Amino acid sequence: MQTQRREAFDGVDPRAKLPDVERQIRDRWEREGTFERSLANREGAPRFVFYEGPPTANGSPGVHHVLARSFKDLIARHRTMAGYYVERKAGWDTHGLPVELEIEKKLGISGKQQIEELGVAEFNRLCRESVFQYVEEWLEMSGRMGFWQDYDHAYWTLNSDYIQSVWWALKQMWDRGLIYRGFRVAPYCPRCMTPLSSHELAQGWRENTVDPSVFVRFPLRDDPTTSLLAWTTTPWTLPGNVGLAVGEDIDYVKVSQGDENLILAESRLAVLEGEYQVLERFRGRALVGLDYLPPYEYLPPTERAFYVVPADFVSTEDGTGIVHTAAAYGADDLRLAQEHGLPIRHTVDLRGRFIPEVEAFAGLFVKDADPLVIEDLRSRGRLYRAETVKHTYPFCWRCGTPLIYYALDSWYIRTTAVRDRLVENNLAVNWVPAHIRTGRMNNWLENNVDWAISRTRFWGTPLPFWTCAKCGSERCVASAAELGLDENADLHRPGLDEVTLPCACGGTMNRVPDVLDGWFDSGSMPFAQRGYPRRGKEEFERSFPADFICEAIDQTRGWFYSLLAISALLFDQNAYRNVICLATVVDDNGREMHKSLGNVIKTGPVFDEYGADAIRWLFYVSPVGENYRVGPKTLQPVVTQFLRMLWNVYSFFCGYANIDGFRPGEEEEVPLSERPVLDRWLLSRLAHVVESANRGLEGYDVNGAARPIDAFVGDLSNWYVRRSRRRFWKSGDDADKRSAYQTLHQTLVTLSRLLGPFTPFISDAIHRNLSGGVSVHLADYPRPPDGVRDEVLEAEMAAARQAVAEGLAARDRAQVRVRQPLRSVTLARGFRPEIAAIIQEELNVKEVRQGDGFELDLEVDRELREEGMARDAVRLIQDHRKASRLRIEDRIVLYIEAEGEWRSAMERFGDYVGGETLATEVRFERPEGLAGAEIKGGGLWIGLERAG
Repeated sequence: MQTQRREAFDGVDPRAKLPDVERQIRDRWEREGTFERSLANREGAPRFVFYEGPPTANGSPGVHHVLARSFKDLIARHRTMAGYYVERKAGWDTHGLPVELEIEKKLGISGKQQIEELGVAEFNRLCRESVFQYVEEWLEMSGRMGFWQDYDHAYWTLNSDYIQSVWWALKQMWDRGLIYRGFRVAPYCPRCMTPLSSHELAQGWRENTVDPSVFVRFPLRDDPTTSLLAWTTTPWTLPGNVGLAVGEDIDYVKVSQGDENLILAESRLAVLEGEYQVLERFRGRALVGLDYLPPYEYLPPTERAFYVVPADFVSTEDGTGIVHTAAAYGADDLRLAQEHGLPIRHTVDLRGRFIPEVEAFAGLFVKDADPLVIEDLRSRGRLYRAETVKHTYPFCWRCGTPLIYYALDSWYIRTTAVRDRLVENNLAVNWVPAHIRTGRMNNWLENNVDWAISRTRFWGTPLPFWTCAKCGSERCVASAAELGLDENADLHRPGLDEVTLPCACGGTMNRVPDVLDGWFDSGSMPFAQRGYPRRGKEEFERSFPADFICEAIDQTRGWFYSLLAISALLFDQNAYRNVICLATVVDDNGREMHKSLGNVIKTGPVFDEYGADAIRWLFYVSPVGENYRVGPKTLQPVVTQFLRMLWNVYSFFCGYANIDGFRPGEEEEVPLSERPVLDRWLLSRLAHVVESANRGLEGYDVNGAARPIDAFVGDLSNWYVRRSRRRFWKSGDDADKRSAYQTLHQTLVTLSRLLGPFTPFISDAIHRNLSGGVSVHLADYPRPPDGVRDEVLEAEMAAARQAVAEGLAARDRAQVRVRQPLRSVTLARGFRPEIAAIIQEELNVKEVRQGDGFELDLEVDRELREEGMARDAVRLIQDHRKASRLRIEDRIVLYIEAEGEWRSAMERFGDYVGGETLATEVRFERPEGLAGAEIKGGGLWIGLERAG
């Protein structure tokens, strides 16, 4: 008994659900330890350093979190396949307001007072628990999308090792005089009750914010019928007014309007309502020193206030040229008050509410008080005009509360001391897109201000600063040992608040109660993830700086900046060499996906419906720098026009290869020069794509790598396989058929390796089946082969396809279907015979001629018409084969009943019809009881049965 030959390839279901394939591949990775093996394979190889920007796992991940992780995984996978050792150390950002706000929400409390009533110890315990709550969801999301990282050795910013590294960094800056405490106006969130750094501020601006726009009278003390006219969009600051500012060299006027006189800049007269008469003109210096009656007077009478002072920041672009000054609520205001001795006093507390002394508005939140202030001014005749204005206004990037500018005693790092170095270092970085380097990032650095690092909060790295209440001495520590603590001690509040140090003066030093800006934590990761310098010195030195990092564009003023600044301050160099800066994921309405907006798309259902490879590929072929719209309208085409197309080609190959017993390497390789022109063209195109993919990925041009692959898969399916189907169908085994199998097998293996870093699941499924079970992620990335590119052939085939497109368009205009043969087509250029034959078959013409221009002969005689009818019959039979559930290799007996012209056509072209439909015999009869199919319009019936 003859044993059946085992098939070379596993059978492939052309209708397989790709998300199911992904699950199978992921399970196999876990069983086989594929990730760990990929690292072990490159031990001792040149290192490629990637830094993971630590996510804050304080909520469930969404599709927008897949974006950056897709690009990180792509580059890391590629460099591994290209021969590098790529450490994939994971990290978790665990401190800061995001975690605190999550706990406040869960507890139903709000603000520092209620936290302190609960107890800092309990609150921070809950914060620590919350950090770990969502980690499993993040791990599951990362696994589903194929993001390989070493989570067993992840760094956590809450660990003692990490905190002590951060303290060490602060101590280096402290010793160099780069850290100071200053009373400055800073953007401040009254909800979170903490200041924000300039880079945090930059993340919360909102356009078209509606605010009041009021013009207020400030009567002169010596002449109350004459008022200085000032403008503000923050009426709530008027109770804190201490002075008015003018430009000494600006031209001002005094005008008469009704029964009052007004003073304002001459170039701003348009703000006045109604008629007026100019009484006097003068420069701003003439106003300096004039006393006026304030709108509110809550200051002790002993303090000198409420007079006009000169200022260099006064503008006439808007307002009145006279600036209301509230010393505690603006950076320019504070500087002006300090220069001229104006009193500095808060009328608003740290919760953004008016203090009791401001009796008319006591206890009101500043923004809620605005309309009441306006009405009060109107009732007392102080309001000249009130309207609204739309402008860009800052909100807290974490909780969405409108920010206010508030004078605070805060700690700062003198980043302005290295501003030039920051600019220089940034310009040495390869930014993708390139315009970020000289645009957004460079502009930000050139306008750099000192970094406000203190936060009056609870869950964060405690500032390692101790001060003596007796003599005022200050000290910065760099380790737990300096405090007499075990190196693994919990270094968070409130335990650390209880640690005191002896002062040389005999007094006691207490810790400054603030915690550190969380961005300093994350920006310290290059060294802190190693515990440097207490340990991990060698690991840090060989992994600094990073070759590559990647995040979204909001991180230019977040993680990208903090890495750059800390690295410049500590090591006088860059922290990274290459960065891909991504745009944001938006919903169908173009809004950025954000937890606070409630428009986050959960990853699970999207992975279940479309698969992770589809989401990843969508990101890679979308323009870098433009927002990514994610939804059914964008994902479905990726599945049908790329992944499913590739899968169908793969299924087609495996099906026919198993039928014919094709086994790679068992038969003599057909030399390239002896392969048909279609094979040589495909392999040349493939070599071209390999060049593009390598060039793109090595240069971080992901679009430049992905899009040629995307186009190639379309060419492979719609041109090569469609043109080559008969070569696989035909019986027998000749050089042409072997060449087709060898070419398609080589192409699919190479293509799966090209796609390995991009679409890790489908590429691995294809590669394992076609390469003896070897994972694509343990293979080398393809390099351009020598002697395969034929640019002349590629150009000629492109011209042929263009000619085909023109011919099909001409048929369409003439309403002549493609199955109808035509006599000839005339083309302006000539083609080698093999390619001319392709054009001839594609356009279904008898002859391809060369002439002066394009011309398609549309005249159809009887012979051509009957041949077209035969082709229609083939289509009818093929459809009936499918409906009869025959296998692609099954031979049939074909039955035909035809009348009139159909009879003539079938008799003339019966052999052609039989050959195209795998018929071993064609019988002109209609057996009784045999189910069949009829041509539309009648005249032809066909039936079939499997040949014995």
